[in-house]
Amino acid sequence: MTKPKLKVCWISAGVSSFIAGYLVRDTVDEFIYIDVADQHPDSLRFIKDCEKALGKPVEILKSDEYSCVGDVCRAFRFVNSAYGAKCTEVLKKRVRKKWEFEHQDYNITYVWGMDANEKHRADRLIETMPDFEHEFPLIDRELTKQDAHGICKELGIKRPAMYDMGYSNNNCRGCVKGGAGYWNKIRVDFPEVFEDRAKMEREIGHTILHDENGPIYLDELDPNAGRMNEEIMDDCSIFCLMEID
Repeated sequence: MTKPKLKVCWISAGVSSFIAGYLVRDTVDEFIYIDVADQHPDSLRFIKDCEKALGKPVEILKSDEYSCVGDVCRAFRFVNSAYGAKCTEVLKKRVRKKWEFEHQDYNITYVWGMDANEKHRADRLIETMPDFEHEFPLIDRELTKQDAHGICKELGIKRPAMYDMGYSNNNCRGCVKGGAGYWNKIRVDFPEVFEDRAKMEREIGHTILHDENGPIYLDELDPNAGRMNEEIMDDCSIFCLMEID
């Protein structure tokens, strides 16, 4: 028996994933956003604006196990490693896996927001998830992240607040993948988040930052350390962990 087809676009509350979905909106059956409590509150405003532009609802999913990054790190006494961040696995990947299990009777095509500079990530994703079909509208049209932001502006949609605050993506406030420069900016912009992450590190005995000399606790971080504009920090979306599954 042939499975019915279902095309799904996962929107990460970042501009690229939205524009990718927007470009093929007439062929997409479902738009889905996985919400995490640590996202900037403006993210939900952006999702609602996306709905209006798409002319279709965006389904919002959440983990039914944990609500935020701190809860995950404290529960597992683990922050991140070369194999990825625990919070991404628990708060996003598990949610996607549960959704896929509930929709295993469909032949699913996923629409992703990798841009023209991320063809290697798209290739890796295809290798990692051979049971699904995949579309990359930005890559197909040779559009960069900057192009996606330009299209978003032309549509009259205000991009998420984190971008205008100087962050390169709309990850959680206090993303555990950030470097020293990022964390010193978080210290200024979101002091309560910085304080909570610093306290969490001491509680679990593991740090977010490391250098050649070993771990660096946030409460000991030099306020002048790091240059955020020189740090590489990927968008934290559900395909992050897929690349190393």
